[in-house]
Amino acid sequence: MSRLLFSLGIVSYSLLLYLLRFPMLLLFIYRSKADSAYRQRFAERFCYQPIPSEAAGGIVVHAVSMGEVVAATPLIKQLLATYPDLPVTVTCTTPTGSARIKASFGDSVFHYYLPFDTPGSNHRLLKKLAPQLVLLLETELWPNLIRQCHQAAIPVVLLNARLSARSARGYRRFTTLVQPMLAQLKVILTQDNNSRRRFLTLLGNKTAEAKHKVQNTGNLKFEVQHNVALMEQAKDFKAQLKGRPVWVAGSTHAGEDEQILAAFKQVLTAKPETLLILVPRHPDRFEAVAVQVGQAGLSVARRSKQQPLLPTTQVLLGDSMGELMLWYQLADVVFVGGSLIERGGHNPLEPMSLGKAIQSGPYVFNFAVAFKQLQRRQAVGFVTNAEELAQSTLNLLAEDTKRQQMAAKGLALYRQQGGATAKVLQVVTTLLPTTGGRHLQQRDGVNEIWYDSELLSAAGFAKADKKLFQAQFWQQQDAVTGQSSGRNTVWFVKANTEQWVLRHYYRGGLIGKINKDWFWAVPLAKSRAMAEFTMLQQMVQLGLPVPKPVAALYTARGLGYSADILLELIPGSIDICHLLQQRALTAVEWQLLGQMLRRFHRAGAYHSDMNCHNMLLDPQGKFWLLDFDKCAFRQGQDWQQGTMDRLLRSLRKEARLAGEKGKKFYWQESDWALLLSGYQA
Repeated sequence: MSRLLFSLGIVSYSLLLYLLRFPMLLLFIYRSKADSAYRQRFAERFCYQPIPSEAAGGIVVHAVSMGEVVAATPLIKQLLATYPDLPVTVTCTTPTGSARIKASFGDSVFHYYLPFDTPGSNHRLLKKLAPQLVLLLETELWPNLIRQCHQAAIPVVLLNARLSARSARGYRRFTTLVQPMLAQLKVILTQDNNSRRRFLTLLGNKTAEAKHKVQNTGNLKFEVQHNVALMEQAKDFKAQLKGRPVWVAGSTHAGEDEQILAAFKQVLTAKPETLLILVPRHPDRFEAVAVQVGQAGLSVARRSKQQPLLPTTQVLLGDSMGELMLWYQLADVVFVGGSLIERGGHNPLEPMSLGKAIQSGPYVFNFAVAFKQLQRRQAVGFVTNAEELAQSTLNLLAEDTKRQQMAAKGLALYRQQGGATAKVLQVVTTLLPTTGGRHLQQRDGVNEIWYDSELLSAAGFAKADKKLFQAQFWQQQDAVTGQSSGRNTVWFVKANTEQWVLRHYYRGGLIGKINKDWFWAVPLAKSRAMAEFTMLQQMVQLGLPVPKPVAALYTARGLGYSADILLELIPGSIDICHLLQQRALTAVEWQLLGQMLRRFHRAGAYHSDMNCHNMLLDPQGKFWLLDFDKCAFRQGQDWQQGTMDRLLRSLRKEARLAGEKGKKFYWQESDWALLLSGYQA
């Protein structure tokens, strides 16, 4: 029943979005009166823009607007350094966020607007970008995007997640839609323990698995990176100020500016040399706030018009984008906006990182934890109206020691809370354990091919083609070097200096006698070939001894599909079963085999058919593990003993069969103890 309700909820939600597309475009056009960027790049709102193939197969990071982009910047830089061979695409939904992405990363990332959350737009997005991982910041919960990623086996992480008590109450009204959506997320990394507890409640699951899924990794915004260029500009402005006291009101909203200006006029009566730097949150309010300042009878210089800062200037209007940290550096006292009205407050971490005395209104539920910590340390001054704001400002400007102590406490708290980027990156590397391994996709009618372009190029192929998965093609090229003699044929082929293994996927057991190689349709990434291709690629990048995947083919057939895979051949190797028919393994070799198996288990790599036929020894004495069909990465350790038991049974079985046929099989029970000694080392 819950699944049906979720499906109905998704359909209703999608229909509503389709109906709202035109009104949303009209809203963008209306907002473009203040910011022309809102009427540009409409194609990206539906993902109709061309996306180069170089952007495919990497990481997508979505940060809705400028604040989230700033918070994500250290993490994105770490991703670029950790995965230099993977493309990183950063999306947002606002022109301010877009401008910050371009300024911070230039051409080092791909950048687009995240399209409207309709099934069609997301289908185009995932088809063009084919990401291996999607990272969503804070509360960017888009049901269709998350659902389609889940169906395509693309892990989605909600990071720096923040959930206030108020928002949690709102989400609980739509439990049938929200709970399954949260369950489809791979991991939820929260800013604080309160948010973690609320997400667990929304999930409705208090199991150990759920608690592992929802982790508190800290707040990325505690890792603000200071822009060197802005620091240099701040020095120039300080020279112009000639020691004037500076009060900065940052990220202000309608309903606050009037109170701030009224408070400032009271400040001027006691300290007429004070400068107010007023920075509205949204660009579409710049003109209105400029009018308000004039109506208040105050002299104003506008940053957007590069008007000079004169000794008689009373208000500097910060009507520019991306310069809030510049103004904070000039401040003696900072008021954090969005808090005198029921907006929920804005980020206090930026002024904290600069060691500034902070003021706030009473409405801070968006950053409740940070403000509570500031309050405990007496590092913030709370006010409720213009009169209290004026008095607080005058007190802080007059009492240097108090102001400096408050600023120092805030800075100390900021420094104590660092490390979120490293914690998030640690989780990401478990989901994307690769420093490369980007695959490209190619579709041709009913055929979908994933491939490693470098491996194909080394073999002399400019692009993937279905013929590469056909034994006839290789026979015509006189490139077949051998074939297996097992239940189903596996072909060994050679292209230039590259040696590959071509394997078709067959059904096993009784059903395989009726239905040889047809499988029910599943999401592409969960199909037999693509799932094995992806897992092998990840294991190669983890340094595990497995063959490199070259290409994988998915061929749609009615309501199902068939599949093939190309792998690199391990030259001169022999499987353990055949080797034991020829000679015994040495004690050292058994221990090395055990060590190899332990490496896979430590990496969480589960093998569903651990047997002595799937293990190779190459001429250099290195062991390899093969055949990862229907395998996966798993959490915990409960499954590990089962795979070892399966291997032991296979050795005993082969020894018994060889004995029944009067043949040699050089294995005995004491060899298992040698393997375990290596496994446990």
